[in-house]
Amino acid sequence: MVCGGFACSKNCLCALNLLYTLVSLLLIGIAAWGIGFGLISSLRVVGVVIAVGIFLFLIALVGLIGAVKHHQVLLFFYMIILLLVFVVQFSVSCACLALNEEQQGQLLEVGWNNTASARNDIQRNLNCCGFRTYNPNDTCLASCVKSSHPCSLCAPIIGKYAGEVLRFVGGIGLFFSFTEILGVWLTYRYRNQKDPRANPSAFL
Repeated sequence: MVCGGFACSKNCLCALNLLYTLVSLLLIGIAAWGIGFGLISSLRVVGVVIAVGIFLFLIALVGLIGAVKHHQVLLFFYMIILLLVFVVQFSVSCACLALNEEQQGQLLEVGWNNTASARNDIQRNLNCCGFRTYNPNDTCLASCVKSSHPCSLCAPIIGKYAGEVLRFVGGIGLFFSFTEILGVWLTYRYRNQKDPRANPSAFL
């Protein structure tokens, strides 16, 4: 049987949603691991990661049920949601890849000023204090504060990795964007195929 058949479309769609399920569980596991080992104390960051993981899991669950049962309504909503996710994710991925060093610095500074708990995590893990300037009266959890050596600023340290992280995130985002548009195409084709084992009059 060629891959354009009903069974092949169904199997490909199920495999794609199993991949999304694994990725969603991985995201939730990473967030739990970061909290458990004390690497991340920001509830906002962990909450966002877990929320994305749960959202992706629910999408994959809808896609799996729709593919297994050949449910027209579920497949339609799955296709629409996946298309919207593709548009947002593709735009964000392109933005991550297009940022220059100055824009990266501005973005990091905005994030630094608006997330106190994440800022404390960065200072503790990277052993630095302050972003571009450091006031000794400010709270800093880095171990260098207790030593006689002056603490390094965090901006240069973060800047070394910011470009690589953004390119990595943008690349991963682009990869999954193409899997999402593939999922939209598979769903559209699968919805319009008749199950050879079903009653033809029950197709609609």
